[in-house]
Amino acid sequence: MTTGSWTAPTYTERLLYEAGARGDRDAVLDALGRTRLYVLLPRLHADAPGFAPPLPSRRDKATRRTVVPVLTQGMLPPWHPDWVFKQTTLGRLAAAWPHDRWRLAVNPDTPFEATLPARPADRRAWEEADAHGGGPARLRLLTHAGEHLHGPVAHALALGAHLAVLNGLVWNALGAQYEDYPTDVARLRRPWAVHHRADFREKLRTLIATRLVGRVPESVLGMRRRLTARLGHPPTDEQWASTVTENFERDDPYGEDPAEATEFLRRITHYEQRFRIDGLLPPDGWVDTLAAFDHGRAVNVVRLALGARYCDPQEAEQSLHQILEAARPAYGSWAEFSLGYLLARLIHFDEDDPEPMYQESLAVHRTLTQDPSSPYRNIKWS
Repeated sequence: MTTGSWTAPTYTERLLYEAGARGDRDAVLDALGRTRLYVLLPRLHADAPGFAPPLPSRRDKATRRTVVPVLTQGMLPPWHPDWVFKQTTLGRLAAAWPHDRWRLAVNPDTPFEATLPARPADRRAWEEADAHGGGPARLRLLTHAGEHLHGPVAHALALGAHLAVLNGLVWNALGAQYEDYPTDVARLRRPWAVHHRADFREKLRTLIATRLVGRVPESVLGMRRRLTARLGHPPTDEQWASTVTENFERDDPYGEDPAEATEFLRRITHYEQRFRIDGLLPPDGWVDTLAAFDHGRAVNVVRLALGARYCDPQEAEQSLHQILEAARPAYGSWAEFSLGYLLARLIHFDEDDPEPMYQESLAVHRTLTQDPSSPYRNIKWS
């Protein structure tokens, strides 16, 4: 949607504009109850242990009232080394509100602005909208109209779209944050053990080289490829299983337990058959490599590192080019890439209750391969 010289960056800003044009306060609250809101704060304050900075405020010149400015995800300004954003919600704002006479200004001075009174009854309505909306939705494709849509950077960002869709985050942004500053820092620390720039660079090198997806499952898949080349046709499951057992028992160069290889073989066979049943693979299709999992996660580590200020936008773009250069030769299409990512995720993390994870993974794959607005439908693989 375009209004004057402005284009709504994401679906949220469009909803706010439409609700504001109708004067529909309930629709405004409903939209805000389903989205992420961001508060600007100095990075120095964000890094201070135990310090809870007050809500920012400013004097609105038009109304001469004090307002608390917050932004939606599509309205965040460019990356700055010393200014960061913390995520909040209507409910948290209501609980921390400092003064009845102040107002909440969402996206101030833009066509997507919503200014809300903050008396006790108003704040109760915020809490109700927050509870009813349930917070930001997961499993949805969010595109920022003003960010990368075409070219190498967009292509590289699309490699990380699985996690963006899974968490309901914009897939094509490379800016102020990934989710928000505290979360980006925390997610780098765990599970990635990244605490500073040097850690980030080392982890990125490891992911680009696909050293985290696992030597054993990649070896199992490699044995099938070599068998196919030697036989001139795909091996039977029995031939493949026999080769895996013989190789790992005879001369496994990494000293891995043959039982681990057998278990990965079982999981790979199981999920590939499910992919065929659900129409993700043709009857004779299979997945050649799991490299997509490390390359997709590498993109998200770059976005997290940019949000945590462990790199700047120029270095982030350079890193994305490196990831893309490594990822392109491994697959022939977006669908192949996506299935490589899915298979790796499923065989590594299906320990507790595999069915919800499978259905979740299936939903992400279908969104990315079938939604007309998906980068997988609008960016050529090669």
